Amino acid sequence: MTALLKTNLGSVPLIGRGKVRDLYAVDDALLMVATDRISAFDFVLGTGIPGKGKILTQISLFWFELLKDLAPNHLITAKVSEYPAALKPYADQLEGRSMLVKRAQMFPVECIVRGYLAGSGWKEYKTSGTICGAPLPAGLLEGSQLPEPVYTPSSKGLDGEHDENISFAATEKLIGAEDAAALRQLTLSIYRKAHAHAASRGIILADTKFEFGKTADGIILADEVLTPDSSRFWEGTSWKPGGAQPSFDKQYVRDYLEEIRWNKQAPAPGLPDDVVARTQAKYLEAFRRLTGRDLSL
Repeated sequence: MTALLKTNLGSVPLIGRGKVRDLYAVDDALLMVATDRISAFDFVLGTGIPGKGKILTQISLFWFELLKDLAPNHLITAKVSEYPAALKPYADQLEGRSMLVKRAQMFPVECIVRGYLAGSGWKEYKTSGTICGAPLPAGLLEGSQLPEPVYTPSSKGLDGEHDENISFAATEKLIGAEDAAALRQLTLSIYRKAHAHAASRGIILADTKFEFGKTADGIILADEVLTPDSSRFWEGTSWKPGGAQPSFDKQYVRDYLEEIRWNKQAPAPGLPDDVVARTQAKYLEAFRRLTGRDLSL
């Protein structure tokens, strides 16, 4: 199976290519196509993970359905048979890995929620006893569950810049107090429901991030949701605070890049076949465990 690293939909207007997704304009809607690109440390790597875009899309569709009572979302359809005629010739590139979605005015905020100490949160806690400035109890370990999930928004980095953690007050100034409060409430509510579902499948949802937009009908959940690209998923049975946790996300790729001591400068390296295979297997296992279904790539 070959990784799809770049889509080409002929005369369909391309709006842009993100680290993973290609975005097209289709009449008054948008077409999001998840490629098999994989990024780490803000760089797209030289090797893709075959089928990764399909796995991400199918996981997002599962969560959109599960969470629709909590938060309306941007999905119009993910069935290529229901797409406009102009897209039909490209079905081989779109099947299973694309979504036709509503346009929305996107909020310039990454809505991050952390339920456990990991990553940059753990590094900050070791230094100051806080997470994004919020004080935490003493004595927590790497991987510890927090007393309550913590909402830690960040600004969206532009033109390749890093996202930066911002205070809730800064979020209020950026998008207004009412919308800031709504995003915080939605983020925490979605996290709690998703955490409970993942736990029922033996998986810990340690942290995740959401993106929201606004339409004439109000705030909607957009982009991807609760995938191994945007979330830390840990193995529930082996969870033990005090170090790094076995995960279903791309931490395996990050660990490999640290092992080879890549300087995190362009050009980004490729991945050996065994790392590609292990990563694909982890993403597939996350899908099977979370959804209770098998996925044919």
